[in-house]
Amino acid sequence: MTARVTHWINGQLWDGTAERSGDVYDPATGKVTKSVDFASRATLDEAVSAAKAAFPMWRDTSLTKRAQILFAFRELLNAEKESVAALITEEHGKVLSDALGEVTRGQEVVEFACGIPHLLKGGFSEGVSSGVDVYSIRQPLGVVGIISPFNFPAMVPMWFFPVAIAAGNTVVVKPSEKDPSAIMLIADMWKRAGLPDGVFNVVHGDKEAVDGLLENPDVKSISFVGSTPIARYIYETGTKNGKRVQALGGAKNHMLVLPDADLDLAADQAVNAGFGSAGERCMAISVVLAVDPVGDELVAKIAERMPQLRTGDGRRGTDMGPLVTGVHRDKVRSYVDAGVESGATLVVDGREIVVDGDADGFWLLPTLFDHVTTDMTIYSDEIFGPVLCVVRVPSYEAGVQLINDHPYGNGTAIFTNDGGAARRFQNEIEVGMIGVNVPIPVPMAYYSFGGWKSSLFGDTHAHGTEGVHFFTRGKVITSRWLDPSHGGLNLGFPTQS
Repeated sequence: MTARVTHWINGQLWDGTAERSGDVYDPATGKVTKSVDFASRATLDEAVSAAKAAFPMWRDTSLTKRAQILFAFRELLNAEKESVAALITEEHGKVLSDALGEVTRGQEVVEFACGIPHLLKGGFSEGVSSGVDVYSIRQPLGVVGIISPFNFPAMVPMWFFPVAIAAGNTVVVKPSEKDPSAIMLIADMWKRAGLPDGVFNVVHGDKEAVDGLLENPDVKSISFVGSTPIARYIYETGTKNGKRVQALGGAKNHMLVLPDADLDLAADQAVNAGFGSAGERCMAISVVLAVDPVGDELVAKIAERMPQLRTGDGRRGTDMGPLVTGVHRDKVRSYVDAGVESGATLVVDGREIVVDGDADGFWLLPTLFDHVTTDMTIYSDEIFGPVLCVVRVPSYEAGVQLINDHPYGNGTAIFTNDGGAARRFQNEIEVGMIGVNVPIPVPMAYYSFGGWKSSLFGDTHAHGTEGVHFFTRGKVITSRWLDPSHGGLNLGFPTQS
């Protein structure tokens, strides 16, 4: 009998009976290991109602107390991060070291949010007129919704909910139904950290649950990460229903390699950034732009490194695990077929499967194409798998033009030893996150994450200062006090709670 994963509403596991459910797979074996309840609209509304009821109390909880609970949650997360990582590997397939890195990067946002008393400080202007002062404050929105993808079941929700909760909001998370267990352990940690019931809720499901969040009038904002078509739908539907929306979409990240670059470093990083987590990262490098005349040498260096990668069950110390589902594996494989049919040079064929794992796992090995052109689907589309494409370009200018012409603008990188070229690149490129000799330029938590063009719908990026602003709204007060007063004598040392 498979284990059941159900919702977390008002501080406890949901005790109802779901009308629909979905299968959760172990990608390394291809076997169904769990069943996850799918929420009806009524169940979703139940979670929103619990969050709405908890909001006034949590909003009025002091910043000091909120920060104390955040610190307690951080300690629990740090102590149990290996357990969270194990659940990620079990349901997503990424190797344990990568899963642990995911949890660690999410924890950085928790640590950032622990500074919420400083982050919510407003401004003050004394004496703007006779006896008149003006000051500003930031206040929480209310109930906020978070819709997260399968590729980072812990980190991506943690881009949002630590800041939202610290700022005084209550939360309803709709995680991916493909790997739902990590967020359930996180919900239990919040309970043990002392978070009041109803502040953090988890509802599993599919489009019905998503639409419920988008349409429920008590949900004030939506945070989403996923493919561009769905991000566009989330943004358009959410804003139509009067909500704030930050919808982070897809990517096709380029790495521009100049002739003066260290080609060994560039080859190492192309392999690391192209095939980590089986390419299921929105910040994965999927296109290497080799500026003439380095193409032949660079492709050879990448190709000679790829056989060193060991693909298999992520619990066995391998370098790359399976893809998340059989359906997704087959979709990525179809792109490899299309690349061959369109005339690209298949340098390393990942369809030739030799793995350290169960034959029924969702396997596709690292794949390398050369002489890719911009009219091929393996170039234009976000494949979201271990497929790396090399495009030859004649110059720096041609490479920049190609990157800027692409509809996605999430992340990009330049590899060079020329500081002037790097500085010019960061100024001219039309992409939200840029790496200089860094292939995956994911910013630290105190900066904000997000792309440009079709990689972002909405005006606000995730976490950092922009995240604080997204989960709060400003208020300006103009005041005049005519009579001074005092509160009597008290020689005790003042404390806050």
